[in-house]
Amino acid sequence: MIKEVKTQVNVGVEVDVLWKAFGKDLKDIVPKMMPNLVKDADMLEGDGGLNTVYIFNFGPDIKTMTYQKERVTEFDEFVHRIGLEVIEGGHLNHGFSHYKTTFQFTSTGEQETLIDVTISYESQVEEDTMPSTLVFIKHMENYLMNGAT
Repeated sequence: MIKEVKTQVNVGVEVDVLWKAFGKDLKDIVPKMMPNLVKDADMLEGDGGLNTVYIFNFGPDIKTMTYQKERVTEFDEFVHRIGLEVIEGGHLNHGFSHYKTTFQFTSTGEQETLIDVTISYESQVEEDTMPSTLVFIKHMENYLMNGAT
């Protein structure tokens, strides 16, 4: 049975900057903002939009996983919504048969965005999957707020 967890996070980054970072620039930004967690990333298929496949090779601070492939399964520029589903490695090697994270970005001010996060997963083990996603968002916010483009 697929389960869902949801949360909301406010960040001090303009919605268009955040959208660009999560969309077209994801493979370049993630290793820069979290080098100990993600050693490198590459786009294996696509252009950053729907059906793009990324590979994230994990760094020294992640001891239990070496890589994770993710496919963009939702991509709506009009409403700033992107969904990334793990298709190989990572969570799928640790008891999950399905793992998808969806981000919905809504502008709440000139330099503020509300991020609605939904994680849908199927697993034989009970695990709180939200903390690592919230850490990822905080790293992204810090990276973008410090002048990165």
